[in-house]
Amino acid sequence: LASNNLISVDYEIFGRVQGVFFRKYTQAEGKKLGLVGWVQNTGAGTVQGQLQGPCSKVKEMQEWLKSTGSPKSRITKAEFSNEKKIDSLEHSSFNIVK
Repeated sequence: LASNNLISVDYEIFGRVQGVFFRKYTQAEGKKLGLVGWVQNTGAGTVQGQLQGPCSKVKEMQEWLKSTGSPKSRITKAEFSNEKKIDSLEHSSFNIVK
């Protein structure tokens, strides 16, 4: 994969995001957009993870995480951090971390 503007960004999503299949939908959306990374529930009731892929697709995913999520979720806040350019993808797929 040519390294045309690949970026990596960490995220944490707040609201009613656990027990509403948020991770499953996030994984499906990430795969649909051709992104790699991971998603997991935290002990604090949030969902966190990392996205990697072409800049434009990562931005699309960020919008999805901010405003869409899974059908039964209610997102109050999405925080993104550690955005950086990368030369190659550091994950091979989009995984749900238990």
